[in-house]
Amino acid sequence: MTAYHDREWGVPQHDDRRLFEFLLLEGAQAGLSWLTVLRKRENYRAAFDGFDPERIARYGAKDLRRLLADVGIIRNRLKITAAIRNARAFLAVQKEVGTFDEYMWRFVGNRPKTNRWRRMSQIPARTKESDAMSVDLRSRGFSFVGSTICYAHMQAVGMVNDHLVHCFRHDEV
Repeated sequence: MTAYHDREWGVPQHDDRRLFEFLLLEGAQAGLSWLTVLRKRENYRAAFDGFDPERIARYGAKDLRRLLADVGIIRNRLKITAAIRNARAFLAVQKEVGTFDEYMWRFVGNRPKTNRWRRMSQIPARTKESDAMSVDLRSRGFSFVGSTICYAHMQAVGMVNDHLVHCFRHDEV
């Protein structure tokens, strides 16, 4: 968790595949700890073809069975089918908008929102921006994208800077 916090969390991401990776992992995390997902991240990378949305979008029944049998990932049928469905919706967004990056970052006005929290208890679980993102993603066929998941995604990919003001990473990102 420390390495993830110190190197990745909150760093603005603009690469479509990385944005998709985090969205897939955030959906897998629903109801579990982020540490559980981080420990399985490399297994996810292998099981889901390096988070390649074009390949994942083509997954069929054989792939679903393979994933459900893979002890290296979270073997929840709803989460796995959501990842496949989300890959298809992701590609549709790319086709419509140009890049997933352009689509996602519009929810924060195309630049990171820097918060100035002093205590963890001040950090919200959701915001009006994550609410809007959730509604729009769902309308496009995505699932496991509730507002709380969307806000966690926004934090992870640096759309919002929720490092506490006394954290050395706050000013760095």
